[in-house]
Amino acid sequence: MANRLAQTTSPYLLQHADNPVDWWPWSPEAFEEARKRDVPVLLSVGYASCHWCHVMAHESFEDDDTAAYLNAHFVPVKVDREERPDVDAVYMEAVQAATGHGGWPMTVFLTPDAEPFYFGTYFPPEPRHGSPSFQQVLEGVATAWTDRREEVAEVAGRIVADLAGRSLVHGGDGVPGESEVAQALLGLTREYDEQHGGFGGAPKFPPAMAVEFLLRHYARTGAEGALQMAADTCAAMARGGIYDQLGGGFARYSVDREWIVPHFEKMLYDNALLCRVYAHLWRATGSDEARRIALETADFMVRELRTAEGGFASALDADSEDAEGRHVEGAYYVWTPEQLREVLGEDDAAFAAAYFGVTEEGTFEEGASVLRLPGDTGPVDAARVAGVRARLLAARDERPHPGRDDKVVAAWNGLAIAALAETGAYFDRPDLVERATEAADLLVRVHLGEVARLTRTSKDGRAGDNAGVLEDYGDVAEGFLALAAVTGEGAWLEFAGFLLDIVLEQFTGQGGQLYDTAHDAEQLIRRPQDPTDSATPSGWTAAAGALLSYAAYTGSEAHRTAAEGALGVVKALGPRVPRFVGWGLAVAEALLDGPREVAVAGSVGGELHRTALLGRAPGAVVAAGEGPGAGAEFPLLVDRPLVGGEPTAYVCRHFVCDAPTTDAGELAGKLGG
Repeated sequence: MANRLAQTTSPYLLQHADNPVDWWPWSPEAFEEARKRDVPVLLSVGYASCHWCHVMAHESFEDDDTAAYLNAHFVPVKVDREERPDVDAVYMEAVQAATGHGGWPMTVFLTPDAEPFYFGTYFPPEPRHGSPSFQQVLEGVATAWTDRREEVAEVAGRIVADLAGRSLVHGGDGVPGESEVAQALLGLTREYDEQHGGFGGAPKFPPAMAVEFLLRHYARTGAEGALQMAADTCAAMARGGIYDQLGGGFARYSVDREWIVPHFEKMLYDNALLCRVYAHLWRATGSDEARRIALETADFMVRELRTAEGGFASALDADSEDAEGRHVEGAYYVWTPEQLREVLGEDDAAFAAAYFGVTEEGTFEEGASVLRLPGDTGPVDAARVAGVRARLLAARDERPHPGRDDKVVAAWNGLAIAALAETGAYFDRPDLVERATEAADLLVRVHLGEVARLTRTSKDGRAGDNAGVLEDYGDVAEGFLALAAVTGEGAWLEFAGFLLDIVLEQFTGQGGQLYDTAHDAEQLIRRPQDPTDSATPSGWTAAAGALLSYAAYTGSEAHRTAAEGALGVVKALGPRVPRFVGWGLAVAEALLDGPREVAVAGSVGGELHRTALLGRAPGAVVAAGEGPGAGAEFPLLVDRPLVGGEPTAYVCRHFVCDAPTTDAGELAGKLGG
């Protein structure tokens, strides 16, 4: 029988629609059922491209005996963490508090009042390494529920009280200043891996937001050390196995310090953030490699992740079928010397093996290697490299492709819109700006739709059931603001303002703090609130950045005040954990610089407009347009006439404006940082 998940829009839930487990989606009805039957709820949280989620599903949720026991003693509830980040965050906090670690799949047992009392992540089908089997856990929890109910209730009550008591300590009054930013830079320097780039040890995640901070700090202060860390980290990733040397785009993280072997899933958010970082690195240094990586990553997103409706899908799986038909991680991406010879012949295979670091013993499993650029090959023939790469890519395309998680997540599409709009503008690729505009149109049409509130996800052009969370509002507003700057279309500024007004009304608490869910959202056992930037900007810092930019565009005091209030948390966290508040620190740099407001009276896409977009001043906002209607679209263009009939740029910050200029070189000087 197909269970209740068959009606959902989540690819992850749909993967479980034919399980013998009688799954429920997260809903009041599921908890009502648990109350009626007087049984606990088994909450299982994962996502579509999660390797161990697939393993546990295959071992346990597809097993008839396990499913029969589960169905008899529990109400099983399946949640896609990418659709319900609020549910995920609340219970993950409980799992980490109880066990000291977390991860996915997340397995939590709840009372019918949604209070957690027993936790875990992946449970194997039989006991191993001191971990009980999933069946033993189910039996143990069922017995405790039946025989020791008071104890269960006491544990659940204690956990909920503990979570409720964890109020967030934010930075109090005041915004991060020079001293906090300097301490944050020092903290990053301490954690910097001199040898391999990046921060910390294995596993190593691409630090896109910390690099944005370093680039902005360099632009504002001229600190060469900050630029060096940013450039060396980007170079190491671009030459490593974490970057797809044939098809472009980045994997989620590297399992080692050297960026050699990735965890092969490719996420939209990583690629959007990194595409923008490399474009900004090029803007700072003119590096050819940075330009190439930005464009290849943009092209990867358009080619592999774009949906029929013009949005961008969430992820590509790590796993795919190998030559023997087994479903294994990395099968699509790795090569043996023998496979190179089959495609390229003896000579070119030897050349490719040296160039891409493919060895007989391999860098991955079973003698296969992840392609990278070890860089010790001396000068190479660029035409030969291009030919080899094209032939290998064509051969790889014949392999079974990794699965794609087709749902469109609003926040991550916001990040993609910003990256594609800016990359398209910098490198004269109007097609990329067009793709960004189409994704933005989809968000307005489907995710805002009739309800005038943002829906978190859609699939096949149909909006999902879950309300947008703070990161959706912050990141989509960020994308719309970038699109407004590039296209000169004021409608995107207006849409951003609409979303940010909802942030002010629905997500803002006392003293500048922000919540991840709206005031009128479903009440969970705790209202989630997380200001730290991990794989993506937190909703908190994303909203702070968009509020600050919007205030610079419009002069709105309310938005500026809200941005400054939200940045109190960066004052508190920046000096202590700079790696985990990278975007917050990048926004702090924009605040310290003004940010600058650039009004270009003249044609969109003209030399002055392009010069303004290429300005490195942190967080500078750009409005361009001509004619009497321009001021109606962008408040910055009001009373900004042409000088001597020539396109003219006006640069202001902190309520003070420079003399207008018609000279692109002079404008570039004003925006150099």
